[in-house]
Amino acid sequence: MADVMNVGVNLEAFSQAINAIQALRSSVTRVFDSLKDGMKNKETLEGREKVFITEFQDNLQSVNRDLNELERLSTLVGRPSESHPLHNSGLLSLDPVQDKTPLYSQLLQAYKWSNKLQYHAGLASSLLNQQSLKRSANQMGTSAKRRPKVQPSTLALPTQYVDDVISRIGRMFPDMSIELFRPNGTSAVLLVTLGKVLKAIVVMRSLFIDRTIVRGYHENIYSEDGKVTDHATTALLHYQLPQMPDVVVRSFMTWLRSYIKLFQTPCQRCGKYLQEGLPPTWRDFRTLEAFHDTCRQ
Repeated sequence: MADVMNVGVNLEAFSQAINAIQALRSSVTRVFDSLKDGMKNKETLEGREKVFITEFQDNLQSVNRDLNELERLSTLVGRPSESHPLHNSGLLSLDPVQDKTPLYSQLLQAYKWSNKLQYHAGLASSLLNQQSLKRSANQMGTSAKRRPKVQPSTLALPTQYVDDVISRIGRMFPDMSIELFRPNGTSAVLLVTLGKVLKAIVVMRSLFIDRTIVRGYHENIYSEDGKVTDHATTALLHYQLPQMPDVVVRSFMTWLRSYIKLFQTPCQRCGKYLQEGLPPTWRDFRTLEAFHDTCRQ
């Protein structure tokens, strides 16, 4: 087991690098302590300044010396032969016993599958809660001839009407850029940009929003979905009014625009800007107030 873990890593240099990190932290601490204490009591102002500058220069030189030593050792450490995306469970792949070797790959596959299952189960639950599945005995017994005719759907709307609705929404929010494309005929694709914070792709069928993907301003659009994309999908399920699709689009764009101050608005419950390194990514559907994902529950 030890031989497998040593592949690609110089353990002796690694141990020296840890000691160098501790020495560097001590040197940096002395620098800040020197700045905190200020000039010590001396008979003259010139003497105090001279002693302070001398001690400060010595501390900075010590930091520079420790930093150079750490950089030298970092080149000797090397890199591990395999990354472990599941933290300590990744060490299971290093077990030389044959019957335990595939356990890590199976664990990774089960982790991805359970995440997808939870995501799709949440979407299915939200859709089913909005639909009435009750059937009365009279409805089950009626013939097909007596059933009321299905009203015609309003999915097929003129493209000019859709363009006018999107144009009006764009004029309502001058700080939000909306670009409309039609790559495959009549279906519209919107590229929404919120300042330098977020960008979103909204896929539409006529005037009905089919899907949305939200990314950071400099983030790759093909990267893995994040929390804001999940919240936007939930918002699409919340804003459902088939009889007035233009109101749905306007309501969703109003909700999406609330993210323009994502990093400037604190959580309305805990009052913090960051929690576990993340800003408040949830926006209330009615009040648009910001909450952390754990604070909203």
